[in-house]
Amino acid sequence: MSLFQKYPGGSPQDGGLAPLHRAVNAALDILIEDDRWEVLEQVAQRACNAALTSVGLNPSDFEISVLGCDDTRIAALNADFRQKGAATNVLSWPSDERGAQVDGDRPAPPQLPMDAELGDIAISYDTCAREAAEGGIPFANHVTHLMVHATLHLLGFDHERDRDAALMEGLETEILGKLDIPDPYT
Repeated sequence: MSLFQKYPGGSPQDGGLAPLHRAVNAALDILIEDDRWEVLEQVAQRACNAALTSVGLNPSDFEISVLGCDDTRIAALNADFRQKGAATNVLSWPSDERGAQVDGDRPAPPQLPMDAELGDIAISYDTCAREAAEGGIPFANHVTHLMVHATLHLLGFDHERDRDAALMEGLETEILGKLDIPDPYT
């Protein structure tokens, strides 16, 4: 069960209509709370598949829940789970701790079938749109980068330690390059 099924909370800013719920395929379960997320299904599918494939995994073996929301919702999630009351671009909740013990080592891959549910991702339209505009980056490219980043977090990659950060950044750049998206770190 995804975090968003356990904690649906928040109200859509669409006049009180219930959020749209769409199953993209066996790999993604997308909950859209903000109607401005017209590109999320396509971008999330492409980004998550690319991230999983890049580490040698078959995307159809895994499930990821994605919440497309706004700054109000993501700020509440950030406060609840990270004790940071500000909006952010993307948050991720791995279903299990998969991080490498040694700085710079790759995390162990998830074990099937018990690790088929990788976790949850929430992404805010407002922050993503603002960051893309400020950086002169096409919106879909920025969202793709953030979805790749969040998917790698679900797989145990992190950027808290220097060598882990270098590994994750290099992997993101490689994945995005295969998707014809320029290196976001240059």
